[in-house]
Amino acid sequence: MASTANAFRLSVSPKPAAASSPDAFLRPETLSFRSPAGGARLLRRSGGGACSVSAGAGAARFRVRASATPVMDKSASEAGSKAPTIVEVDLGSRSYPIYIGSGLLDRPELLQRHVHGKRVLVVTNDTVAPIYLDKVVNALTKGNPNVSVDHVILPDGEKYKDIDTMMKVFDKAIESRLDRRCTFVALGGGVIGDLCGYAAASFLRGVNFIQIPTTVMSQVDSSVGGKTGVNHRLGKNLIGAFYQPQCVLIDTDTLNTLPDRELASGLAEVIKYGLIRDAEFFEWQEKNMHALMARDPSALAYAIKRSCENKAEVVSLDEKESGLRATLNLGHTFGHAIETSFGYGQWLHGEAVAAGIVMAVDMSYRLGWIDESIVTRVDKILKQAKLPTLPPETLTVEKFKSVMAVDKKVADGLLRLILLKGPLGNCVFTGDYDRKALDETLRAFCKS
Repeated sequence: MASTANAFRLSVSPKPAAASSPDAFLRPETLSFRSPAGGARLLRRSGGGACSVSAGAGAARFRVRASATPVMDKSASEAGSKAPTIVEVDLGSRSYPIYIGSGLLDRPELLQRHVHGKRVLVVTNDTVAPIYLDKVVNALTKGNPNVSVDHVILPDGEKYKDIDTMMKVFDKAIESRLDRRCTFVALGGGVIGDLCGYAAASFLRGVNFIQIPTTVMSQVDSSVGGKTGVNHRLGKNLIGAFYQPQCVLIDTDTLNTLPDRELASGLAEVIKYGLIRDAEFFEWQEKNMHALMARDPSALAYAIKRSCENKAEVVSLDEKESGLRATLNLGHTFGHAIETSFGYGQWLHGEAVAAGIVMAVDMSYRLGWIDESIVTRVDKILKQAKLPTLPPETLTVEKFKSVMAVDKKVADGLLRLILLKGPLGNCVFTGDYDRKALDETLRAFCKS
């Protein structure tokens, strides 16, 4: 699968920049893919699902269809299983397993098989540490007296996902005289996972790390795929590295202590997978959202598994986001602008993404790329998940544009967006769109 993905070459040919235009970052560009045989190529995995890359006249667009895993036909409550599931992230020598199941923190062998040295540093926060730190330390050391575990407890919240907080990890690692054979363990949500992963990528120029995500958001998205980093006051996730973990251990029991607001926030990413590449999964969500909101263990386990399978497939095809992986950011360009403008932590990441998804869907409809029924279904499911469908009232059109201009998906002055196009489960990543549609969407949702 990896070798198939590597057969593609991405070339970017931006059109000449308009002279000092305030909307210069919205200029269209041309993207083209070439395979050895020429033309578009269909990428398949063994299960039969497909991701297709199709080149249009003006720009290549990443068009993604549903993944191969069969959708659960039974009701959520009928389909549960206590047996751990393993989803493999296929990256050649950097491949690793995602363990998913109930009570996995009580199975020391799962973690210990991925610790190769004698020293471990657990990075967590002051919310998670009182609940799970002792359990994780026990899992790392039970029957394994040669391993010693240190820990660092950071303040909880998106506003602490910065360089200054990451320095506390380095301080502890250096004070503890950790060496290159040590392992960092990220115990917490997406902030801890991103920050710990970046610290691991940087300490002694790279040490092993393990992800133990404890929120829906981190279990279905941020812990998988090796994106690590911290925020800058001018933009979210602008500083970081691609750095893969040794494994991801998802103990679904950790969701028992998750606040309702955090639960809903994570479901925004679950919904995203259905919209961009997995229509059957979206339809399952429509039938089972009540079960997810009620924390039905079987429904949550299935949603996590299916989300991880979707992300693992995309990451295996495009580890460092040369194109296809960017489709996972549906709604994120608008959402990151909300987080950056409104203040990190004021809105949870999933809340901002939910509002961003609504804006991306609105723009897709204005372009004539999707049917109105998709707009209605998206609005309905987000409301069922108790997620916002509007950005903060204080954000203006100009503020949105200024923050979006420094988004990571801007290339050569061009803002590229992930938008829906065609039937449910299809999307495009493109800069070839009518700028008027973006302006109309911003005006519809923001103050002028």
